[in-house]
Amino acid sequence: MRFTEHELTVAVTAAAKVVAAGKVGRRAKGEAAWESMSKLDRYHLLEAVGSQVLPVLLALPDVEVPAGTRPTFTDAQIAAAVEQTLGESGVGRLRQKVAVAARLTLVRTALAQLPVRQDPDALIVPDSL
Repeated sequence: MRFTEHELTVAVTAAAKVVAAGKVGRRAKGEAAWESMSKLDRYHLLEAVGSQVLPVLLALPDVEVPAGTRPTFTDAQIAAAVEQTLGESGVGRLRQKVAVAARLTLVRTALAQLPVRQDPDALIVPDSL
């Protein structure tokens, strides 16, 4: 699937915020957990989440996305992309299932937060630029 740089950034950041809320615990949720982290911690979290999510997003099949909608994928397509990018890790079956489930959750979270696709021909550039 061809995503724009902005879409990939939004997707990875959304998944990282979910992970941050889980790491900080119940005292801070969502955006508050993200804001409580230092910039260096955010960078490390974005790098770790990006290494898990980006290969899967790029492995998703090409679909036509009309302007004004978000890309949608079936659970089977997402699962196939996750398993394709996970490869053989040499761990037991239970650990493999846990890794697949965790990555599926991250990718679904990222896909749910993708911005609505814009029509490139309808963009209006202000005269001030």
